[in-house]
Amino acid sequence: MLPFEQYLRDAAATGQVVNTMFEERLFELVGVLHRISAALTSADVAHELVGGLAVFVHVEEVDPSQSMLTRDVDVMIRREDLERVKEVAARHGFRYRHAASLDMLLYGDNDSARNAVHLLFAGEKVRPTQATANPEIRPEVKQILGAEVRVIPVSDLLRMKLSSFRLKDQVHVQVMQASGLITAEVEGQLPSELQARLAQVRSAD
Repeated sequence: MLPFEQYLRDAAATGQVVNTMFEERLFELVGVLHRISAALTSADVAHELVGGLAVFVHVEEVDPSQSMLTRDVDVMIRREDLERVKEVAARHGFRYRHAASLDMLLYGDNDSARNAVHLLFAGEKVRPTQATANPEIRPEVKQILGAEVRVIPVSDLLRMKLSSFRLKDQVHVQVMQASGLITAEVEGQLPSELQARLAQVRSAD
C-alpha cells in the first residue's frame, strides 16, 4: 500500500477526512504523483515536480491559507532519459502518449489527460514564446502526505512561471508573493527580463 493510501485509510477511520471536492482532487493528484515519483526514484532517473502542484507544495509549507489547487501533475525530466522514463513508467501502470505537442503518461486504463503526468524537459522551452529555457534539474526533497517527493526549488519555479507568463502562471506568482516565498535573494537570481515581469505582476495586485 502506498503511503498516501495508508494516510487516507487512517484519516477516514478517525473521522479526519472531510469529503470535499478540493480534498478529493488533491488526494487524486498526489496519488498519481507518488506512483510516478516512486517509480522514477527507484530507477534513479533524475526528475522533479514542477508546475502548479509544485507551487501548492511550497506555499502549503509556509502559508496554507494561500494554497490553491492545480489541475494536473507536471514532472520535469531530461530529454535523454525519455525512453527510460517510458520503460520505467510502463512497469508501474503508466502509458506514454504524445499528443498536441505534449508528452504525457496516462495511469491505468484512464485515457483522460486529467489524471496524466505531463512531461517537461530540462534546458528546453515548452513553447517558442517562453522567455527562457527550463532550468536544469536540482530538486529539493519534500514530504507530501507521507511520502518523499523531489520538488523544484522556489527560485527555479519562479523563473519557469515568469518565463511562461500565461494568466495562470501570473496567478501562481501572485500566490507565491503573498505567501512570502519570493524573497530578495530569490528575486535577485532572476535575469532583468524576468524581474520586469515580476514587477508587472506585483503592480497588478
